[in-house]
Amino acid sequence: MRGRLEDFAGEVFTSFARREQRSNGGLYLRGLMLDGRRKSMVPMAERLQVDHQRLQQFITSSTWDYVAVRRRLAQRAITVVAPEAWVLDDTGHVKDGDASPAVARQYTGTAGKVTNCQVAVSVHAVTDTCSAALDWRLFLPEQWDDALSGDQTEAEQVAARRRRCAIPDRVRHRTKWQLALDMLDELATWGQVPPLVVADAGYGDVTALRLGLTERAVAYVVAVKGATSAYAAGVVPQTVPYSGNGRRPVAKYRTKPSSLRELALAAGRAGLHRITWRHGSKHTMGNPTAKMRSRFLALRVRPANHDIPRHDDGHLPECWLLAEWPPGESEPTDYWLSTLPADIRLRDLVRLAKIRWRIEHDYRELKTGLGLTHFEGRSFTGWHRHVTLVSAAHLFLTELRLTSPKAAGAA
Repeated sequence: MRGRLEDFAGEVFTSFARREQRSNGGLYLRGLMLDGRRKSMVPMAERLQVDHQRLQQFITSSTWDYVAVRRRLAQRAITVVAPEAWVLDDTGHVKDGDASPAVARQYTGTAGKVTNCQVAVSVHAVTDTCSAALDWRLFLPEQWDDALSGDQTEAEQVAARRRRCAIPDRVRHRTKWQLALDMLDELATWGQVPPLVVADAGYGDVTALRLGLTERAVAYVVAVKGATSAYAAGVVPQTVPYSGNGRRPVAKYRTKPSSLRELALAAGRAGLHRITWRHGSKHTMGNPTAKMRSRFLALRVRPANHDIPRHDDGHLPECWLLAEWPPGESEPTDYWLSTLPADIRLRDLVRLAKIRWRIEHDYRELKTGLGLTHFEGRSFTGWHRHVTLVSAAHLFLTELRLTSPKAAGAA
């Protein structure tokens, strides 16, 4: 595979100014893909039989631009994957100490609790058969933004931490959903626009994210909580008779909205359909083809969060509510909102809502196989260079799996 890797590195590292940088880029990719539990610089250098200073200099003090590499990777990944959707998500990198950039005590789903970690937000191109990371952001907690500090002494301490990690002054605290939209905007400047965005409730519950996607003309299927407020599609705003005095009344919804849970329960089991959305790998006597199936209902609704702008006639925008109601459950267990077309088949809507599973596959491979979380450097740029190269290694292996499965298995 050496020749294929060299060709791959030559294409994705075309922005590198010097031959030495291109050589070191290919070397780093080899180090990430070689056997070995740790993919930090010293153990990688030992396996590659080179001085670890060579890898360290390439990551920490060389002059190459990781954004230019990501742009090439994104273009190639879109061609390779031919995605049906892009997935937004984040993952935690558990860390010791407080010297790594953006490390703080914060919640991460990786550990399932609040712990000392970094959190990375990412966008992935996915189908049910393959996927690849397109872009990354390192989430900067509020305690890493001196502009948000409560007093001068604290601000100076935070500013000193930022300088030690070489965090650019333009990089400030932004919520994870804002970072996700930032990445979509960056990818758009690279000529890449998602066919559809999928996300879990950590993003889908944020009204501003959903509105941001709509403003960008991007359709979505996002998980939400059952408590999210909405009207049934048939509920319309009403205008009370004009009394002849003052301003003329405008059309308004005159009743309180329901929750998605209430709307689903009102529709009842009569509206349920048993759907198989894909075949997994767990074959059993009772399910020899490993069908992944459950019961679903789909309703047209009008989400009613206060921040959602009304149409000129007072109507709220209409979209799909998808609810999963497994056999044996007294009520639905999962909910999604979607702006996919009103005539979409229920099976397609379910499959696209469930396609988010691919990102968990990516995170597992990126972390356990390619060392996404093993970077031990202390610089902001170094972290971004490392995750960019890990993404490149992952894309190379994805290409191998699609074109040469036996070679990919050997890798």
